[in-house]
Amino acid sequence: MENPLAHRTLETLSARPVPTDGPRPVFSVVIPAYNESAGLIAFHARLRAVMDGLGTWEAIYVDDGSTDDTRAMIDAIRADDHHAGIVALSRNFGKEVATTAGLDFTRGTAVIVIDADLQDPPEVIPELVAAWRKGFDMVNAQRRARDGETPLKRLTASLFYRLMRDAGPVKLPVDTGDFRLMSRRVVDAVGLLRERHRFMKGIFAWVGYPTTTVLYDRAPRHAGETKWNYWRLWNLALEGITSFTMMPLKIATYLGLTVAVISVLYAAEVIVKTIILGNQVAGYPSLMTVVLFLGGVQLMTLGVIGEYLGRVFNETKYRPLYLVERFEPGREQGD
Repeated sequence: MENPLAHRTLETLSARPVPTDGPRPVFSVVIPAYNESAGLIAFHARLRAVMDGLGTWEAIYVDDGSTDDTRAMIDAIRADDHHAGIVALSRNFGKEVATTAGLDFTRGTAVIVIDADLQDPPEVIPELVAAWRKGFDMVNAQRRARDGETPLKRLTASLFYRLMRDAGPVKLPVDTGDFRLMSRRVVDAVGLLRERHRFMKGIFAWVGYPTTTVLYDRAPRHAGETKWNYWRLWNLALEGITSFTMMPLKIATYLGLTVAVISVLYAAEVIVKTIILGNQVAGYPSLMTVVLFLGGVQLMTLGVIGEYLGRVFNETKYRPLYLVERFEPGREQGD
Protein backbone atom coordinates (compact mmCIF):
# COMPACT_ATOMS: atom_id res chain seq x y z
CA MET A 1 0.00 0.00 0.00
CA GLU A 2 1.39 3.39 -0.99
CA ASN A 3 2.11 5.98 1.66
CA PRO A 4 -0.11 9.04 1.08
CA LEU A 5 2.21 11.15 3.21
CA ALA A 6 5.01 10.67 0.70
CA HIS A 7 2.85 12.10 -2.08
CA ARG A 8 1.76 14.97 0.13
CA THR A 9 5.39 15.77 0.91
CA LEU A 10 6.32 15.87 -2.75
CA GLU A 11 3.29 18.01 -3.58
CA THR A 12 4.11 20.44 -0.77
CA LEU A 13 7.70 20.82 -1.88
CA SER A 14 6.88 21.20 -5.56
CA ALA A 15 4.23 23.81 -4.80
CA ARG A 16 6.70 26.32 -3.38
CA PRO A 17 6.64 29.40 -5.66
CA VAL A 18 10.39 29.99 -5.48
CA PRO A 19 11.94 31.16 -8.75
CA THR A 20 14.49 28.70 -10.11
CA ASP A 21 15.90 30.83 -12.91
CA GLY A 22 18.43 33.63 -12.59
CA PRO A 23 21.52 33.88 -10.40
CA ARG A 24 21.26 32.46 -6.91
CA PRO A 25 22.63 34.40 -3.93
CA VAL A 26 25.37 32.80 -1.93
CA PHE A 27 23.58 33.45 1.35
CA SER A 28 19.94 33.46 2.42
CA VAL A 29 19.00 34.84 5.83
CA VAL A 30 15.69 33.67 7.33
CA ILE A 31 14.14 36.02 9.92
CA PRO A 32 10.84 34.86 11.50
CA ALA A 33 9.05 37.86 12.99
CA TYR A 34 5.93 38.16 15.12
CA ASN A 35 5.12 41.64 16.47
CA GLU A 36 8.74 42.79 16.11
CA SER A 37 8.10 46.20 14.54
CA ALA A 38 9.93 48.13 17.27
CA GLY A 39 13.32 46.64 16.46
CA LEU A 40 13.25 45.62 12.80
CA ILE A 41 14.89 48.74 11.35
CA ALA A 42 17.80 48.52 13.79
CA PHE A 43 18.11 44.78 13.16
CA HIS A 44 18.26 45.12 9.39
CA ALA A 45 20.82 47.92 9.56
CA ARG A 46 23.17 45.66 11.53
CA LEU A 47 22.40 42.66 9.32
CA ARG A 48 23.11 44.59 6.14
CA ALA A 49 26.39 45.96 7.48
CA VAL A 50 27.53 42.37 8.07
CA MET A 51 26.15 40.64 4.97
CA ASP A 52 27.36 43.22 2.41
CA GLY A 53 30.91 42.17 3.17
CA LEU A 54 30.34 38.44 2.75
CA GLY A 55 28.95 38.07 -0.77
CA THR A 56 25.61 38.07 -2.57
CA TRP A 57 22.71 37.58 -0.22
CA GLU A 58 18.98 37.79 0.36
CA ALA A 59 16.93 38.30 3.51
CA ILE A 60 13.63 36.45 3.85
CA TYR A 61 11.43 38.10 6.48
CA VAL A 62 8.56 35.85 7.56
CA ASP A 63 5.63 37.81 8.99
CA ASP A 64 3.93 35.25 11.22
CA GLY A 65 0.52 36.92 11.33
CA SER A 66 1.69 39.96 13.30
CA THR A 67 -0.91 42.27 14.81
CA ASP A 68 1.33 45.34 15.01
CA ASP A 69 3.22 47.23 12.27
CA THR A 70 5.70 44.43 11.56
CA ARG A 71 4.57 43.98 7.95
CA ALA A 72 4.72 47.73 7.31
CA MET A 73 8.25 47.83 8.74
CA ILE A 74 9.30 44.96 6.47
CA ASP A 75 7.86 46.80 3.47
CA ALA A 76 9.80 49.90 4.49
CA ILE A 77 12.98 47.82 4.67
CA ARG A 78 12.24 46.34 1.24
CA ALA A 79 11.75 49.80 -0.24
CA ASP A 80 15.23 50.76 0.95
CA ASP A 81 17.09 47.49 0.36
CA HIS A 82 16.66 45.24 -2.66
CA HIS A 83 18.05 42.25 -0.73
CA ALA A 84 14.94 41.97 1.47
CA GLY A 85 11.95 39.80 0.63
CA ILE A 86 8.80 38.96 2.55
CA VAL A 87 6.75 35.83 3.20
CA ALA A 88 3.50 36.93 4.85
CA LEU A 89 1.61 34.02 6.38
CA SER A 90 -2.18 34.05 6.42
CA ARG A 91 -2.27 33.94 10.24
CA ASN A 92 -0.05 33.21 13.22
CA PHE A 93 1.26 29.65 12.88
CA GLY A 94 4.01 29.86 15.49
CA LYS A 95 7.75 30.36 15.24
CA GLU A 96 8.58 26.76 14.34
CA VAL A 97 6.30 26.81 11.29
CA ALA A 98 7.35 30.37 10.38
CA THR A 99 10.98 29.24 10.34
CA THR A 100 10.02 26.33 8.10
CA ALA A 101 8.23 28.69 5.72
CA GLY A 102 11.29 30.89 5.51
CA LEU A 103 13.53 27.93 4.72
CA ASP A 104 11.11 26.79 2.01
CA PHE A 105 11.49 30.09 0.17
CA THR A 106 15.29 30.42 0.32
CA ARG A 107 17.57 30.04 -2.70
CA GLY A 108 21.02 30.56 -1.23
CA THR A 109 23.90 28.10 -1.18
CA ALA A 110 24.08 28.63 2.57
CA VAL A 111 21.14 29.60 4.79
CA ILE A 112 21.30 31.45 8.11
CA VAL A 113 18.42 31.44 10.61
CA ILE A 114 18.36 34.32 13.08
CA ASP A 115 15.77 36.04 15.28
CA ALA A 116 14.85 39.70 14.76
CA ASP A 117 15.14 40.75 18.41
CA LEU A 118 18.95 41.20 18.26
CA GLN A 119 19.53 38.76 21.09
CA ASP A 120 21.48 36.82 18.49
CA PRO A 121 23.98 39.41 17.19
CA PRO A 122 24.31 39.51 13.38
CA GLU A 123 28.00 40.26 13.94
CA VAL A 124 28.49 36.55 14.75
CA ILE A 125 27.49 35.54 11.20
CA PRO A 126 31.03 35.93 9.72
CA GLU A 127 32.25 33.32 12.21
CA LEU A 128 29.49 30.96 11.07
CA VAL A 129 30.43 31.59 7.44
CA ALA A 130 34.13 30.95 8.14
CA ALA A 131 33.31 27.58 9.69
CA TRP A 132 31.02 26.71 6.75
CA ARG A 133 33.77 27.50 4.28
CA LYS A 134 35.97 24.95 6.06
CA GLY A 135 33.56 22.26 4.89
CA PHE A 136 30.93 21.96 7.64
CA ASP A 137 27.30 21.62 6.58
CA MET A 138 25.85 22.80 9.88
CA VAL A 139 27.33 25.53 12.06
CA ASN A 140 25.52 25.92 15.38
CA ALA A 141 25.75 29.13 17.38
CA GLN A 142 26.08 28.02 21.00
CA ARG A 143 25.26 30.46 23.80
CA ARG A 144 28.22 31.10 26.06
CA ALA A 145 26.30 33.66 28.13
CA ARG A 146 22.59 34.55 28.31
CA ASP A 147 22.38 38.21 29.32
CA GLY A 148 18.98 39.68 30.17
CA GLU A 149 17.43 36.37 31.27
CA THR A 150 16.29 35.49 34.77
CA PRO A 151 18.12 32.80 36.79
CA LEU A 152 14.98 30.62 36.62
CA LYS A 153 14.90 30.90 32.81
CA ARG A 154 18.58 29.98 32.54
CA LEU A 155 18.15 27.04 34.92
CA THR A 156 15.10 25.57 33.19
CA ALA A 157 16.69 26.03 29.76
CA SER A 158 19.85 24.27 30.92
CA LEU A 159 17.87 21.36 32.37
CA PHE A 160 15.78 21.01 29.20
CA TYR A 161 18.77 20.95 26.83
CA ARG A 162 20.54 18.37 28.94
CA LEU A 163 17.41 16.25 29.17
CA MET A 164 17.01 16.29 25.39
CA ARG A 165 20.70 15.47 24.95
CA ASP A 166 20.48 12.37 27.14
CA ALA A 167 16.89 11.15 26.74
CA GLY A 168 16.68 9.99 23.14
CA PRO A 169 18.58 8.96 20.02
CA VAL A 170 18.77 12.56 18.73
CA LYS A 171 21.46 14.42 20.66
CA LEU A 172 20.29 18.02 20.94
CA PRO A 173 23.25 20.44 21.17
CA VAL A 174 23.38 22.09 24.60
CA ASP A 175 22.49 25.81 24.85
CA THR A 176 21.86 26.07 21.11
CA GLY A 177 18.79 27.78 19.69
CA ASP A 178 17.70 28.31 16.09
CA PHE A 179 20.60 30.69 15.29
CA ARG A 180 22.78 28.72 12.89
CA LEU A 181 24.07 28.35 9.32
CA MET A 182 23.14 25.41 7.09
CA SER A 183 24.36 24.30 3.71
CA ARG A 184 21.89 23.86 0.89
CA ARG A 185 21.80 20.08 1.25
CA VAL A 186 20.90 20.41 4.94
CA VAL A 187 18.09 22.86 4.09
CA ASP A 188 16.78 20.49 1.42
CA ALA A 189 16.89 17.62 3.91
CA VAL A 190 14.98 19.67 6.50
CA GLY A 191 12.43 20.47 3.80
CA LEU A 192 11.61 16.78 3.51
CA LEU A 193 10.48 16.62 7.14
CA ARG A 194 6.90 17.92 7.13
CA GLU A 195 5.53 16.77 10.49
CA ARG A 196 2.86 19.10 11.90
CA HIS A 197 4.20 19.18 15.45
CA ARG A 198 7.53 20.83 14.78
CA PHE A 199 10.50 21.24 17.07
CA MET A 200 13.08 22.81 14.80
CA LYS A 201 16.06 22.37 17.11
CA GLY A 202 15.41 18.64 17.09
CA ILE A 203 14.82 18.55 13.33
CA PHE A 204 18.10 20.36 12.69
CA ALA A 205 19.92 17.85 14.90
CA TRP A 206 18.13 14.86 13.33
CA VAL A 207 19.34 15.46 9.76
CA GLY A 208 22.97 15.11 10.81
CA TYR A 209 25.79 15.98 8.35
CA PRO A 210 29.17 17.40 9.46
CA THR A 211 28.51 19.88 12.25
CA THR A 212 30.56 22.33 14.29
CA THR A 213 29.88 24.99 16.90
CA VAL A 214 30.66 28.67 17.30
CA LEU A 215 30.39 30.21 20.77
CA TYR A 216 28.80 33.63 21.31
CA ASP A 217 27.32 35.81 24.03
CA ARG A 218 23.58 36.26 23.77
CA ALA A 219 22.51 39.86 24.26
CA PRO A 220 19.38 41.23 25.94
CA ARG A 221 16.37 41.91 23.72
CA HIS A 222 16.85 45.18 21.79
CA ALA A 223 13.20 46.28 21.75
CA GLY A 224 9.71 44.98 22.42
CA GLU A 225 8.72 42.12 24.70
CA THR A 226 9.43 38.41 24.49
CA LYS A 227 6.62 36.22 23.18
CA TRP A 228 7.90 33.21 25.12
CA ASN A 229 6.24 33.11 28.51
CA TYR A 230 6.67 30.05 30.70
CA TRP A 231 3.47 28.43 29.43
CA ARG A 232 4.62 28.62 25.80
CA LEU A 233 8.07 27.40 26.78
CA TRP A 234 6.47 24.45 28.58
CA ASN A 235 4.46 23.57 25.48
CA LEU A 236 7.57 23.86 23.31
CA ALA A 237 9.38 21.52 25.68
CA LEU A 238 6.50 19.03 25.35
CA GLU A 239 6.79 19.25 21.57
CA GLY A 240 10.49 18.50 21.75
CA ILE A 241 10.15 15.62 24.19
CA THR A 242 7.22 13.92 22.45
CA SER A 243 8.63 14.48 18.94
CA PHE A 244 12.06 12.98 19.49
CA THR A 245 11.86 10.52 22.38
CA MET A 246 9.59 7.84 23.78
CA MET A 247 10.83 8.58 27.28
CA PRO A 248 7.41 9.63 28.73
CA LEU A 249 5.85 6.36 27.57
CA LYS A 250 8.72 4.40 29.06
CA ILE A 251 8.37 6.29 32.35
CA ALA A 252 4.64 5.50 32.40
CA THR A 253 5.45 1.82 31.78
CA TYR A 254 8.06 1.68 34.52
CA LEU A 255 5.82 3.58 36.92
CA GLY A 256 2.97 1.14 36.26
CA LEU A 257 5.33 -1.79 36.77
CA THR A 258 6.58 -0.30 40.04
CA VAL A 259 3.03 0.22 41.31
CA ALA A 260 2.15 -3.36 40.33
CA VAL A 261 5.14 -4.75 42.25
CA ILE A 262 4.28 -2.65 45.31
CA SER A 263 0.66 -3.84 45.09
CA VAL A 264 1.74 -7.50 45.01
CA LEU A 265 4.01 -6.97 48.03
CA TYR A 266 1.24 -5.18 49.89
CA ALA A 267 -1.24 -7.96 49.03
CA ALA A 268 1.23 -10.53 50.38
CA GLU A 269 1.53 -8.54 53.60
CA VAL A 270 -2.27 -8.39 53.96
CA ILE A 271 -2.57 -12.16 53.41
CA VAL A 272 0.13 -12.93 55.97
CA LYS A 273 -1.41 -10.59 58.55
CA THR A 274 -4.86 -12.12 57.97
CA ILE A 275 -3.53 -15.64 58.49
CA ILE A 276 -1.63 -14.71 61.64
CA LEU A 277 -3.82 -12.01 63.22
CA GLY A 278 -7.18 -12.67 61.63
CA ASN A 279 -9.31 -10.41 59.42
CA GLN A 280 -8.85 -6.80 60.36
CA VAL A 281 -10.67 -3.84 58.77
CA ALA A 282 -8.21 -1.51 57.05
CA GLY A 283 -8.22 2.15 58.04
CA TYR A 284 -10.07 4.67 55.90
CA PRO A 285 -7.09 7.10 55.48
CA SER A 286 -4.77 4.40 54.14
CA LEU A 287 -7.47 3.13 51.79
CA MET A 288 -8.11 6.61 50.37
CA THR A 289 -4.38 7.19 49.97
CA VAL A 290 -3.97 4.04 47.91
CA VAL A 291 -7.06 4.77 45.76
CA LEU A 292 -6.02 8.36 45.05
CA PHE A 293 -2.45 7.34 44.29
CA LEU A 294 -3.50 4.66 41.82
CA GLY A 295 -6.04 7.02 40.25
CA GLY A 296 -3.37 9.67 39.80
CA VAL A 297 -0.97 7.19 38.18
CA GLN A 298 -3.68 6.01 35.79
CA LEU A 299 -4.70 9.54 34.79
CA MET A 300 -1.07 10.57 34.26
CA THR A 301 -0.46 7.52 32.08
CA LEU A 302 -3.59 8.24 30.05
CA GLY A 303 -2.42 11.83 29.64
CA VAL A 304 0.94 10.70 28.27
CA ILE A 305 -0.76 8.30 25.86
CA GLY A 306 -3.17 11.08 24.88
CA GLU A 307 -0.29 13.44 24.02
CA TYR A 308 1.17 10.93 21.58
CA LEU A 309 -2.23 9.91 20.22
CA GLY A 310 -3.15 13.55 19.60
CA ARG A 311 0.01 14.01 17.56
CA VAL A 312 -0.78 10.93 15.49
CA PHE A 313 -4.29 12.32 14.92
CA ASN A 314 -2.94 15.64 13.68
CA GLU A 315 -0.45 13.96 11.36
CA THR A 316 -3.20 11.92 9.67
CA LYS A 317 -5.06 15.06 8.56
CA TYR A 318 -2.35 15.92 6.00
CA ARG A 319 -3.00 19.64 6.33
CA PRO A 320 -0.38 22.02 4.92
CA LEU A 321 2.00 23.43 7.49
CA TYR A 322 1.11 27.01 6.60
CA LEU A 323 -0.71 29.20 4.11
CA VAL A 324 0.96 32.17 2.44
CA GLU A 325 -1.00 35.35 1.97
CA ARG A 326 1.78 37.13 0.11
CA PHE A 327 5.28 36.36 -1.13
CA GLU A 328 7.60 38.93 -2.66
CA PRO A 329 11.26 38.07 -3.13
CA GLY A 330 14.01 40.62 -2.96
CA ARG A 331 14.49 42.66 -6.10
CA GLU A 332 17.45 41.94 -8.36
CA GLN A 333 18.47 38.93 -6.33
CA GLY A 334 22.08 37.97 -6.70
CA ASP A 335 23.28 41.56 -7.41
